[in-house]
Amino acid sequence: MAHSPQVRIAVLLPCFNEEAAIAQTVAGFTAALPAAIIYVFDNNSTDRTCEIAREAGAIVRTERMQGKGNVVRRMFADVEADIYVMADGDATYESAAAPAMVARMLDEQLDMIVGARRSEIDEAYRRGHRLGNAMLTTTLALSFGRSFSDILSGYRVFSRRFVKSFPVLSAGFEIETEISVHALELRMPVAEIVTAYAARPVGSVSKLNTYADGWRILKTIAMLFRFERPLLFFGSVAGLFALVAIVLAIPLVITFANTGLVPRFPTAILVTGLMILSALNGFCGLILDTVVRGRREVRRLAYLAHPAPGG
Repeated sequence: MAHSPQVRIAVLLPCFNEEAAIAQTVAGFTAALPAAIIYVFDNNSTDRTCEIAREAGAIVRTERMQGKGNVVRRMFADVEADIYVMADGDATYESAAAPAMVARMLDEQLDMIVGARRSEIDEAYRRGHRLGNAMLTTTLALSFGRSFSDILSGYRVFSRRFVKSFPVLSAGFEIETEISVHALELRMPVAEIVTAYAARPVGSVSKLNTYADGWRILKTIAMLFRFERPLLFFGSVAGLFALVAIVLAIPLVITFANTGLVPRFPTAILVTGLMILSALNGFCGLILDTVVRGRREVRRLAYLAHPAPGG
């Protein structure tokens, strides 16, 4: 289905030192979505990214706080549209796939479509990144019950109600993980479309650090698990304390049953302390689970304040 001319489409391109690729990226999305407005949000580039983006026909804005998460927060807050297409400014994502992604969002009234990356070129998607992506995707699925095949893809299409109900908290490249968890927690209708992923143009350099950024993403998953699943998180801690306490208490109980004495007072005190910690963690989980439920309801109401795409 061709989208209605009344549907406002914004293409959002966060950039940091992408003078070698930004013109090609803007041209690709301009050709794919002629009616869309192209926004380039520069993140303290020291090269000619801004100048080249303007010459290519994009609206250029600036975010001074360094980090992709900070840029996404600014983009989502400032840009008004019905459909948001977000990609990186490095010309690696398939701009020609954008019309099909937008059409599917409108046809099925989805809130997010992920452009799952497929590359035939080793230089485009390094082996370490493939392995890390697979590990992090599995971790997210184990933590939240569902996941996407490519949680780190920066190529996504969003509805207005997704963007305006998403409280961006991340500062860096872990933003894609936070986006995925937001969609999963609010049980939004989402989809994935496999898209081509190309190598960067000559002169364009990746800003990703495989190990440092992977560790940050893993910590983000753990943090979001604690925030969004407090009963399971603190309940697991409570269960661990209780299990250790029970194992330590068994010899004490046997000795007491045979002699009527408790000769190892330090162990008995330790067991008591562990059971108290177990109870405290259990009650923390119950209380925080109620708080999280209230927060989730508030986010859901903010989400419902906007119409469905194509509605």
